[in-house]
Amino acid sequence: MPAKPTICVYCGSSPGAKPAYQQAADTLGRTIATRGARLIYGAGDAGLMGATAQGALDAGGEVIGVVPGVLTTHEGKTDPRTTLIRTETMHERKKVMFANADAFIVLPGGPGTLDETIETLTWRQLGIHALPLVFVDTDGYWSRLLKLFEHFTAEGFMHERFNSFYSVAKTPEEAVDIALG
Repeated sequence: MPAKPTICVYCGSSPGAKPAYQQAADTLGRTIATRGARLIYGAGDAGLMGATAQGALDAGGEVIGVVPGVLTTHEGKTDPRTTLIRTETMHERKKVMFANADAFIVLPGGPGTLDETIETLTWRQLGIHALPLVFVDTDGYWSRLLKLFEHFTAEGFMHERFNSFYSVAKTPEEAVDIALG
């Protein structure tokens, strides 16, 4: 039997300003589980990360959390049903998440989410991988970043092919459909 596909989710450790963000995170986790995929994420029960993991667990899904020692106290405890991988550094955390992923989905988040996302897209640009990355554009959250990508291209700092390295979904369900191809 083939292994379950694993979807890495990048998202905020805060709930965000709109209830729609929490709902999207819960729906994403549930959808990943019900579509037969496994979730890998940054661990912890806080914010959108916690809502995504809880949604997956509540739907009977398999969840892998990856947490560096420095964040153990910041991101809260992790549900005991989660397989927890501890790393020494943030760089190692990103490496473990990347190495175990078959696709990436990006929910709203802040600088950490953006860091993970841009690094994954840069690795795609460099030919390190060809895995799908999907932004869930809940309430237009990512629209300004996508406009910035257009600006980078127009100003000659980013090749237009970069825009083919990601997809944009309006709903978590659509994002999972795209990620699982």
